[in-house]
Amino acid sequence: MKNEKCPVLNFTQQIGGKWKLPIINTIRNHGTLRFGKIHQMVDGVSRKVLTDQLKSLESAGLLTRKQYEEIPPRVEYSLTEKSKGLCEVFHAIEKWSNLADK
Repeated sequence: MKNEKCPVLNFTQQIGGKWKLPIINTIRNHGTLRFGKIHQMVDGVSRKVLTDQLKSLESAGLLTRKQYEEIPPRVEYSLTEKSKGLCEVFHAIEKWSNLADK
């Protein structure tokens, strides 16, 4: 049993922490977004932390980053197929949260 990786541990290693789920959820709800818009919508995250979290999510294959060759530079983030698989998890969280509030 020790050689098998715990699914919950695997999940938290990839998207654990304070900001990754809110970032993914924001993009899930609003579609492809630019950095500034994500920063505006994810309440309380600093620009540096957001940058670090976006890089981490991109390297984990959960977000795609598209940079346009424009001045000023424009970068957009969107969900990958891998992160779209989390939609059911978000629906379950929303359902649980709504029940917990009652």
